[in-house]
Amino acid sequence: MAIGRPRTFDRDTALEQAMEVFWRHGYEGATIAQLTDAMGINPPSLYAAFGSKEALLKAALDRYTARREEWMEEVLSAPTAREVTSRMLMGVAEKQTDPSNPPGCLLVQGGLACGSGSANVPFELAARRAQTEEQLRHRFERAKDEGDLALGADPAALARYVSAVITGMSVMASSGADREALAQVATVAIRSVEEQSVRA
Repeated sequence: MAIGRPRTFDRDTALEQAMEVFWRHGYEGATIAQLTDAMGINPPSLYAAFGSKEALLKAALDRYTARREEWMEEVLSAPTAREVTSRMLMGVAEKQTDPSNPPGCLLVQGGLACGSGSANVPFELAARRAQTEEQLRHRFERAKDEGDLALGADPAALARYVSAVITGMSVMASSGADREALAQVATVAIRSVEEQSVRA
């Protein structure tokens, strides 16, 4: 059996670079030339390593969401629904305006302006955003069971609301809004959740 030629690039580093290109330009806007230039490889090597542009995006998303999961563990460990929301939204305001990363969120930016040839991409991104909403819903359900949220509170609606705020903050950040502007939005949303808290 023939032994294949060893790869001349580091996969993890290449995925980090590809992730940034998708983050800045979206799936449709990111060209193969931009991706290969950032990754330091040629097109045949990209296809040999990942199969397709869409598969490369999914690999980059896996890396992005794994990093996000570490942060979500810290968010969800907060003792109250209000503190969960505060950690989540203030963290979003900080992360989405961090100059070391592109502005906004890859899970929102990646799907902008997707054409018919990339129909699976918006669904892939939506599914990953839905995971965050589900995690929030489970945490808010626990908060209600523990008596932290009022009996009339709707954990699913709260999770959907917080998720919608996150998406809006991402669009704002990608449009040039600064951290202070995002923090103002976060503060209003935190108060909305606090109003449904028994321990407010």
